[in-house]
Parts: sequence; C-alpha cells; structure tokens
Amino acid sequence: MKEVFELGNRVREDFPILKRLVKGKPLVYLDSAATTQKPIRVIEAIKNYYEKFNANVHRGVYSIAEESTAAYEEAREKVARLINARSPREIVFTRNATEAINLVMYGWGQKNVQQGDVLLTTEMEHHSNLLPWQTLSKLKGADLRFIGFDEEGLLKLEELDNYKNKSVRLFAFTLASNVLGTINPAYELVKYAKEVGAITVVDAAQAVPHMLIDVQQLDCDFMAFSGHKMLGPMGIGVLYGKEKLLEEMEPFMVGGEMVKAVNFRSSEWNDIPWKFEAGTPNVEGAVGLAAAIDYLQRIGMDAVRKYEIKLTEYALDKLVRIDGVIYYGPKSPEQRCGLVSFNLKGIHSHDIATLLDKDGIAIRAGHHCAMPLHNRLGILASARISFYIYNIPSEIDLLAKSLEKIKKLLGT
Repeated sequence: MKEVFELGNRVREDFPILKRLVKGKPLVYLDSAATTQKPIRVIEAIKNYYEKFNANVHRGVYSIAEESTAAYEEAREKVARLINARSPREIVFTRNATEAINLVMYGWGQKNVQQGDVLLTTEMEHHSNLLPWQTLSKLKGADLRFIGFDEEGLLKLEELDNYKNKSVRLFAFTLASNVLGTINPAYELVKYAKEVGAITVVDAAQAVPHMLIDVQQLDCDFMAFSGHKMLGPMGIGVLYGKEKLLEEMEPFMVGGEMVKAVNFRSSEWNDIPWKFEAGTPNVEGAVGLAAAIDYLQRIGMDAVRKYEIKLTEYALDKLVRIDGVIYYGPKSPEQRCGLVSFNLKGIHSHDIATLLDKDGIAIRAGHHCAMPLHNRLGILASARISFYIYNIPSEIDLLAKSLEKIKKLLGT
C-alpha cells in the first residue's frame, strides 16, 4: 500500500496547513471539492509578487509594472497550455467558474438565444451551471430542459434523442459532478451538441484540477473552472472560449482596461481576451494560479488522476463496510472524480460534520449548491468527503473510525 499511495505521503510536506491541530488533533482535510489547500510554492509566489513587483498591469511603463504585466500574461499562457487551448487569446480571467458561466450567459446567450429555443442541461448541475440558464430562459422566453440520471448517477444518454428535432441552442453540462462524483462522457455530449447545432458550455470546476483536459480534442465551445480548486488562490477563475465566439460576444462588465478608445458618446472595445476583463484584474490570483499549474504539471495530471482513483477506491471500500452508510453516484472509482457523498442512516449530515470536526476531520455537509439534484435523490442534504493529492489512506481510516463512534454515540 505504501508504494501505491507514495504520492500523497511525498507531497504532504509541501502544505503547511496540514501540520496544524484542530481541537487538539491533527487536521484531516477532506473538503477539497470546495477548495484545495495551497502548497508553499503558491504561497511564496504570491508573497514574492507583493514584495518585489506589485503594480497594476497593462498601464505602466516603469519596470515593476512591466514585470507585473509579464507575470499576468505568462499565467494566461500557462492556463492555455494546461488545457491545450489554441491561443492565450482564448483564455479569459474571471473571479471564478460562476462568473465565467455568467459571462457566457450574458455575452453569448443574450445575443443568440431566441424565444422558443431549447436550453439543454442535466439534473446533476451545480447551481453555477443552472441559475444562469434559468435566468436566460426567463429573459429570452427559451425552454429549459434537463437530461436525467439513473440510480447509479450516470446520465440517461437515451434521453438526448428527445431533443434531436428540437431547436437546441445550447447544451450546458458538468464534466464531473460535485455531488455524485460522476465523470460524464464529455466527448459524446459535445458530439451530440454539434449534431443538433448547439453551443456547448462545460463546467469543469471538478475536472480540470484532477485530470488531463484537452479542449482542442474535446472541441467544446466554452469551458469554465476555478483556480482555488486546483491549489491556486481564491478569486481567480477561467473561461475558455473559442476565439471566433469570443470575438462575436459583447462584454457584460464595462469600464477601465477593456477599451481601446472612448469618447463621450461611444466606445471601442479592446481585443480579446482583455475586452472581458474590466477594471484592475486579480494579478495576485493569476500569479498564484501559475505557480499552482507549475506544481501540478511537475507531478503530471495523469499521475494526479491515477492517485485519486486509488484513494476513491479505498474510501468506497471503507464506507460500504459501515452499517447504515448510503453513498451516491457510480460504484466504479474509474467513473467518478475524487469525492463521495453519503448519508448515515438516522443521522443528519450536519450532525455528522459537526461531530467529525471534534476529531479534527473537515468534511462538507448540506446540499453542496445542488438542491435540485438532492431533491431528485429524495434527500435534503448529504455529507461529502473529497480528496486531493495530499490525502492519504490513514486519514480515511480515521474518518471511518470516527463515523463508527458517531453511530454508537447517537444510537443508530
């Protein structure tokens, strides 16, 4: 087992927060789907930025302003290489995946969606990839429709046939569910969208940090993800969009930085991607994200994925041995990303999370910004454990031991 899980043991020293105690016990952090912890290289990169070349980008001709601009644009190039975009021009920095999807909704959707068009999505979406399309359907009089999932948490692909003769204008789907863990067949879904003439919007917040993504091979139109879920700082997100589509879109935020020329009555927008980045950008976030990408690429995204499969397999095996545990999503760890949502019979997920915290174990509890999905499962909430490269089997052992203790304490 030691060899199988060597990666986690090797990298843990790089994460200072894992050395702290919570309520007198070592921190066991199992909430990386919400946000990941940061390696010292990312922390030092941000510190170095503020200590040595903190200045506003694209505006100054003095040395540290040019250094700041270079670092910001180098981060864009690193993101482009990470997902194999054709050009850094296809990478727009946002605050998070939520803002990236809203940018598509306002910038592309308002211009291209007409009354009666079908906006297609799935029943397993995070609110970030649902509420924008609810809003667009109301604004434009479009018909919002959903592809369901089966009892194992896999999409019912046969339901796609119901929309082949409809005016499907947009197909928005998650690449990996933040509740079920399901990794959806993205290539098949994009191919379907092309056949019906729909634009694709891929929520990859739970995918880009965990596996190798190639947007050219996938051929999606838009993809959104967040830096803080992949070892980077909070407040930096990414929208990938095909260059032609971005060129045709209108910005949904206007002001400084995103213009070429302004007079009292009209303005000329800047080139892409800068026309979508109004105001002072999050340079710190871009610098930190670049350092996070460097860190992950040294490990290799294939290695990250293989490690998480083994860790998820280990966790599923431990959970099914606990009487009263019900988990949601695919049985096969190869079909899911590194998270497991579950419930313990007779105990509310919030109580589970509160009691686990007494043992220093941090997990997520609630609806995970996916209330309709939970309604579809017939539950109000769930407990969720999620992993990253710094987690190790002994932490899952501690979780299982603590869950057994909770069962005895609450008499279930």
